[in-house]
Amino acid sequence: MPRRQRCDLTLLVAGDPDQLTGGYVYDARIVAALRNRGWQVAVQGLEGRFPEPDSVSRNAMSRVLAALPDGARVVIDGLAMGGMPDVIAPHADRLVIVALVHHPLADETGLAPSAKAQLFESESHALALARRVIVTSPYTARGLARYRVPSERIRVVEPGVDPAPLAASAMDLEVPGPRRLLCVATLTPRKGLDLLVEALAGLVDRDWTGAMVGSLDRDPAHAAKLLAQTQRLGLDERLAWLGECDAKGLAQAYHRAELFVLPSHYEGYGMVVTEALARGLPVLTTTGGALGDTLPPHAGIAVPPGDTQALREALAAWLDDAALRRRLRRGARQAREALADWRQAGERFIAALDDIDASRAKAARDVEYKEAHR
Repeated sequence: MPRRQRCDLTLLVAGDPDQLTGGYVYDARIVAALRNRGWQVAVQGLEGRFPEPDSVSRNAMSRVLAALPDGARVVIDGLAMGGMPDVIAPHADRLVIVALVHHPLADETGLAPSAKAQLFESESHALALARRVIVTSPYTARGLARYRVPSERIRVVEPGVDPAPLAASAMDLEVPGPRRLLCVATLTPRKGLDLLVEALAGLVDRDWTGAMVGSLDRDPAHAAKLLAQTQRLGLDERLAWLGECDAKGLAQAYHRAELFVLPSHYEGYGMVVTEALARGLPVLTTTGGALGDTLPPHAGIAVPPGDTQALREALAAWLDDAALRRRLRRGARQAREALADWRQAGERFIAALDDIDASRAKAARDVEYKEAHR
């Protein structure tokens, strides 16, 4: 396939672009896919506070946008874009601004009503400035109707997944000993990890262990609460909080696991679900946000978000029923075969960007036609 000779693109993100959360990983993998197709892509991390900006972040955004030449394509990650419509507005006509929305800012768990309303209004104005809005799930695309974004400006580009070897348990080779649970998630309120700890506390009569992978430093106060909860409920020897793992450590954690658990209140997609499925691991998650779409029903169990009792009952069913475990493993292996890779995701992202040019060209032709036939 011929390589594209040149098409500059600037991606703006909040803070360090090398962070290992789902949204930043998505951004990095899309950039890599575009570069592999010959695109010239610059990635700029913006200093300051997000999503409610301070003077540092506002000045950083203004400075970067002002330095871009007229007509330049700039993709702004939603975490950086949603709080700054007034900073972005002066550049909206001269730049080709694309919003990349992983999930709307106002959908974050734990926000005060006033903060939720402020973010909703701010992001509505910011999205109105974008010529294209790229989202990571059909669920988020549907939800942007609340933000008054016309459907014709929205494109869905779901994440890809890397091919991965099957987990040790994926071929129905259960070994004696405790059943092994794995959760990979940032230690923030939206992930619902406190509900998982509470649910597991009611299952101490079963034989299980849990590995919890996620940075202890991203939200230190919430992480401290989770560790204290684990100790208070007597789960110290059952539940291991491993912190953030490198790629090798994460691969080992997936390989040892038998069930992947993600008790989130809300996800804009849930990339770790497909990463687990890529290894043939069944998944226990919720129907929060896009998760109801991300997990194929034959590959796991989905419970209502925020429902500790339902989560405990689902865990008990999996722990107690060997036939259920075998059935879900078969379903996860089937789902694995249908997963798209990052090359395909990159091609869809390119199509979403190229479509802007086609739309602009059509609009220009329409104007010329109307002028000629007055």
